[in-house]
Amino acid sequence: MSATGDFRISGLQFPDGFTFGAASAAYQIEGAATEDGRGASIWDTFSHTPGKVANGDTGDVAVEFYHRVDEDLDLIKSLHLSAYRFSIAWPRIIPAGTGEVNEAGLAFYERVVDGLIARGIDPVVTLYHWDLPQPLEDRGGWTNRETSYAFARYARVVGERLGDRVAVWTTLNEPWCSAYLGYASGEHAPGHRSELEALQAVHHLNLAHGLALIELREVVTRPDAKFSVTNCLATAYAADPANPEDVDAKRQIEALQNRAFTDPQLRGFYPPDLLEDTKHITDWSFVRDGDVQLINQPIDILGINYYCTGTARRGPEHSTEGTPYPGATRVEAVEQPGPYTDMGWNIAPHGLYDLLVATHEAYPEFDIMIMENGAAYRDQVVEHNGVKRVHDPERVDFLLRHFAAAHRAIKAGVPLTGYFVWSLMDNFEWAFGYAKRFGIVHVDYETQERTKKDSALWYANLAETGVIPEQLAGGILSSPGRN
Repeated sequence: MSATGDFRISGLQFPDGFTFGAASAAYQIEGAATEDGRGASIWDTFSHTPGKVANGDTGDVAVEFYHRVDEDLDLIKSLHLSAYRFSIAWPRIIPAGTGEVNEAGLAFYERVVDGLIARGIDPVVTLYHWDLPQPLEDRGGWTNRETSYAFARYARVVGERLGDRVAVWTTLNEPWCSAYLGYASGEHAPGHRSELEALQAVHHLNLAHGLALIELREVVTRPDAKFSVTNCLATAYAADPANPEDVDAKRQIEALQNRAFTDPQLRGFYPPDLLEDTKHITDWSFVRDGDVQLINQPIDILGINYYCTGTARRGPEHSTEGTPYPGATRVEAVEQPGPYTDMGWNIAPHGLYDLLVATHEAYPEFDIMIMENGAAYRDQVVEHNGVKRVHDPERVDFLLRHFAAAHRAIKAGVPLTGYFVWSLMDNFEWAFGYAKRFGIVHVDYETQERTKKDSALWYANLAETGVIPEQLAGGILSSPGRN
């Protein structure tokens, strides 16, 4: 190790069978928003509402994955990826959320799955990545218990059609975003600002997860299929680990973002401290007898999404109305040290290591997969002798450092079995529209031309060999430690 704290990563090798993948979500890439019987989702409504999405952008066209399936599956194969994680649009399968099933929607995803398998790529399906059918939202959305049962039926319909081929089934992606950003802060669809609604949504999303697993296990026939859920868990630190009030602020954030989901899903109860923190908002009477048992269904893989860290401290009393953290009335976020991505998120590979180790310690019986990790930067296409390139050294360095942190976690005993880079291509980045580029493949939104970035070429090498090439990376092993 040098005097500057740098060190050389030379020949770090991932275990045989480790899954190298990339991820995407239906509304962000598909387009064809009104074609072949697809119904409206809450993101169609939200993005068409003035002022909700940057530049008035919508997912109406996105990056036309719906019309470019073969081209894009060939692209995935060319990157030597062993798996591709994608989501299924509920409104494409059951346009009203309940009732009639749309055969054209099922046929489309069957084409995607079969195309992946034909190319030697494992299909990893996410059933819910935020595109709730609008008719269900009109009846209360995730504040309505019936939405959980509608989701279970949708899961069964998809499982019956694709259950002999899909390798991994993920019920929900980042339910904390659906609940808190959708119903508490209003930053995401459906754009509500109610602490009570957010906590109702937390429970009904958890219930939907459990009910869907029950249905899937009845109809999925692929013998080695695995079942999972993906949570975006907070990697939180106390501003002053010696200050009990700062430690308690950290606890509150972890209760709301992490344990509100993982404890009912994996342990069969809601954390008592969460119930205490939020008792001024609700008595949680919407949790009925037997619900936590329904939620607590067996899974094979615990999916984790990781992007950055957070630091909490005790602050003055304030209202949490309109924030993503209902009940955290005396918690302040501390600005994180840079450098930062184009999202303004701090780059902290040590946080990924800390999160993986902490999650394994809390839930040691589950294999873990990183279902999303990546970075947005302001990429530019350059052309030399007629060849287009995108040089994105910041993203290459970001991925290098985070893969090294993941490798370190494996060496520490974490049963990490896969890693999906977010995202395969530049796409519609929710409330940021097309202003933020996460892809390892550049998309020209005018022509829809795809161009592999340097990060895609770097990742293809890693995916093909399983080995991180020798390369300088500063500070990856330094960590403030968990507290």
